[in-house]
Amino acid sequence: MSRFLGAVLAVGLLVTLGLTSLASADAGRVYPDGETPKDKRLAPQKDLNGYFPFKAPKSLNEWEQRADQLRLRILVSSGLWPMPRKTPANAVIHSRFERDGITIDKVYLESYPGHFITGLLFKPKGKKGPFPGVLSPHGHGGRLQDHGPDRIRQYIVEGAERFEDCGRFPKISRCVGLARMGCVVFIYDMLGYADSTQISRHLAHGFAVQRPEMDKPDKWGFYSTQAELRMQSILGVQVYNSIRALDWLASLEDVDESRLAVTGGSGGGTQTILLGAIDPRPVASFPQGMVSTSMQGGCTCENATCLRIGTGNVELAGLFAPRPLAMTGANDWTREIGTKGYPQLQELYTVYGNVNNVYSKSLLHFGHNYNYVTRAIMYRWFNKHLELGHKEPIVEAHYKPLTSEELSIWSGHEKPEGGDKHELALTKYMDDESNHLLEQLTPKDFNSLAKYREVVGGAFETLLNRRLDDVGRIEREKVDKQVRGGYLEFKDKLFIVEHSEELPVVSLFPKSRDWNHEVVIWIDGDGKSGLYADNGDLRPEVRALVDGGTSVLTADLLYQGDFLKDDQPLIQTPKVKEKREFAGYTFGYNETVFAHRVHDILSLISFVANDEHGTEKIHLVGTNGGGALVAAARAQAGKTVHTAVVDTEGFRFTSLKSFRDVRFLPGAVKYGDIPGLLSLSAPHALVLAGEKGDVPAIVSATYKASGKQGAVRSTKGKLIEAVKQLIR
Repeated sequence: MSRFLGAVLAVGLLVTLGLTSLASADAGRVYPDGETPKDKRLAPQKDLNGYFPFKAPKSLNEWEQRADQLRLRILVSSGLWPMPRKTPANAVIHSRFERDGITIDKVYLESYPGHFITGLLFKPKGKKGPFPGVLSPHGHGGRLQDHGPDRIRQYIVEGAERFEDCGRFPKISRCVGLARMGCVVFIYDMLGYADSTQISRHLAHGFAVQRPEMDKPDKWGFYSTQAELRMQSILGVQVYNSIRALDWLASLEDVDESRLAVTGGSGGGTQTILLGAIDPRPVASFPQGMVSTSMQGGCTCENATCLRIGTGNVELAGLFAPRPLAMTGANDWTREIGTKGYPQLQELYTVYGNVNNVYSKSLLHFGHNYNYVTRAIMYRWFNKHLELGHKEPIVEAHYKPLTSEELSIWSGHEKPEGGDKHELALTKYMDDESNHLLEQLTPKDFNSLAKYREVVGGAFETLLNRRLDDVGRIEREKVDKQVRGGYLEFKDKLFIVEHSEELPVVSLFPKSRDWNHEVVIWIDGDGKSGLYADNGDLRPEVRALVDGGTSVLTADLLYQGDFLKDDQPLIQTPKVKEKREFAGYTFGYNETVFAHRVHDILSLISFVANDEHGTEKIHLVGTNGGGALVAAARAQAGKTVHTAVVDTEGFRFTSLKSFRDVRFLPGAVKYGDIPGLLSLSAPHALVLAGEKGDVPAIVSATYKASGKQGAVRSTKGKLIEAVKQLIR
């Protein structure tokens, strides 16, 4: 709190001023009429076409800490934290056929029960393994991508392709090329492409308008508010498909699981980046066409809430370090990789002591591609790092194109059911599995409590994206000071320097009796006006605190009070210009209002905690829509807050109807909803109001496991009773 108490302790000076005016209903503005805080968060939000620079770390220790946070972010954003139990793949390999030097098998297997991955398996013919295994997520255009007879001729003239017939099929060409080099290659379908039709291409890649009939608390589809509250996304399903595909590839008898690699282009490049970031098994990677400080992936399948907040594809690709990583730039959004991205990746690899393990070549005379020239660079990279032993340069040879029958996975086999029924069954299975894993984590002792906090606490820390020690330096500007009936009122502006944030603050200091060295941070859904009743007097609960000798501090959080130009409360979160109604386009790059408001509370806690004048206890009170915010802030603040009083008003995130609701926090339901947040308060004092019954079971369990079961209690009713307990 720094100079705050220095000011409020100067009671004698203020009393001589003889100021006795009454408080206004909204505690008055801290900023002049018509002026709002110069807060960075009021600027237009970032979207996928923003600028995403990567600042290389100065030390290995700095990077490893950052890398752990980023990997957790990918897992949480993908709905894979904790990782689902891996059910049997039940792989079916059938209908082998051949081309010069290779065999090709049709494959389908299950990632989730009843949800199938389809693809083709390419192997060297007549050679003895084990062979390196290469996973090939294909990207947009699909496994069956065909340039067509006219375009391929133009590509040949430009030098982008070599052969008029097989060059039409770039995804198949790289698989044939790698198999002829001595690799086992599995190319698998993205959702909605080729034979992966249980989720339609339109839904997976072209979703635009919300479906109210697929967004209910008891049944929901992808892109819905209920799905976002559980971190269920198309991107997440595809990441899990990639993991399961790699599991299966590595399990093959003729695959050397110590020599695995991944390469894909465009949307497959996105999958290559994410899989390489979270899975330690690949020893070489070639993510093509998506390592960029510019556009981060335009498709719904490449975005998810929370994924790229504070980061971007270059840094995420860097999570592959120190393993060998290569790519090319083209005349697309990767055009600047040579000067923006690649130099920073070189710096990162230098920190590891092996700058030669990262490579990029700019081919700006080509558009977005994974063409013959790019494939030649990839062949050279994998030849070296998979120890294939070929003489270079490696020249891609002709092959007879595959027929439609040869490309069809379900030919002669029963095609599984898809559509809405499958979508609903898949999201339900994912939710049931998540609930089962969370139930298994219910703590029973100190050790299991630590694991619970690692998983649930780690998830909420990622979703909220700020810890107390991240707040940084706070500066204060005095605005006003008044003597009221029995207390002093101060108005201040707080500047959270490192984050370019501002807060209008009102604080009350007891005048009729000695200060007890305790401060209550009062959080109301309406902001600082929540301290006051309609008649302008302090509301009874606040008056009781001040009369009891406690100082009270409050603020307008983001989009409350002084943040509003028209005084109209914010109902819906601002969104980016993207017309498609997908939460990932906004909240994949920007914090939710809920998270920002939690950040504001953490700033207030940090402000008070750094007081030089003897604050002994900090308490939090959340009411009138502030209860959930306080529960979240307390989870991040831990023991710095002595007691939290949370009036939940019975609110649960699962009741939300829209992800643009200001109370929306993605993933909140997946990790236990409001009880999940409250459980992270253990073992510190917690008083609940607004709950109809006893303390929620998971909250009781965490407090019992911490050895402080008596530190949590519920008034089963009104806030005033909870505040009375705080006063006592």
